[in-house]
Amino acid sequence: MTTRRLAKRPSLESLVQRVDAQRPGEITGDTIPTGYGSVDKILGGGLRRRDLVVLGGDIGAGKSALALGIALRVAQQGLGIAFLSGEMDEERLMERALAIEGRVTIDELRVAKLSDQTRAGIGGAAVRLRGLPFTVLPLAAPDLETMAERLDPLRQLALVVMDYLQLVPVPAGDSRSTQDEDMALTLRRLKALALERQVVLLVVSQLPQFQAGRDNPRPNLDDYGHLGAVKQHADVVLSIFREEMYVAGRGVEGATELLVNKNRNGPTGFVDLYFYRRWMRFEDMLDPDR
Repeated sequence: MTTRRLAKRPSLESLVQRVDAQRPGEITGDTIPTGYGSVDKILGGGLRRRDLVVLGGDIGAGKSALALGIALRVAQQGLGIAFLSGEMDEERLMERALAIEGRVTIDELRVAKLSDQTRAGIGGAAVRLRGLPFTVLPLAAPDLETMAERLDPLRQLALVVMDYLQLVPVPAGDSRSTQDEDMALTLRRLKALALERQVVLLVVSQLPQFQAGRDNPRPNLDDYGHLGAVKQHADVVLSIFREEMYVAGRGVEGATELLVNKNRNGPTGFVDLYFYRRWMRFEDMLDPDR
């Protein structure tokens, strides 16, 4: 019998070389830190390019606020961001970004009721936001392909955020008989888009199967519904849980568990965040001064 020598795979060789050259604790080039230390720790340094990440929670839990907070912190690292919103135009989204960064309420911005201290905070936030590689795009489109083409002019993207999943247009010519089938197909195409564009694709999602009155209201993978497509196709699933929303008199106001319901390449569990609702701002409990 003739023994054939297997050819070395270039991708395997480059991977081994990278591991050999990497210093202990150094983050790999395909890892995008979220800027929230506890989140990055449980995710092995942060989110990874080519991954489909779903961020879900109950209505009013702060899904969009956390997605925007992550996008801003990534952009402040000099990494390109595309934020596709189905509910806010660029002006409204940047108004919210200014509130997050300046620690001011939206109402104060709207009616210009700003103290000297608050005005100074807004000025500093505007300086930090100005010039960031942060692009706002509309999510609405005739089909998913048309929506994805809006990313073509953007260079060096690291993170694409879509807010939210249930407003993402279905792929052209592939509409199925039910909404759940459409959504399952859309999720498969979104995973393919993350691979094609070599980006982290972070998709905000509602919880169509969530029942607030059950014994344990913490979101789980089944709450995402859509024929289990999120459970199957997402690489990482993050869920927001704030106990104060469900049990009167229990839970510290603003205290938030960010559950890692699925992590294809690492552990599951949760980290503690704090939600300043009036500013729509999340902070890491272990790194609150960032």
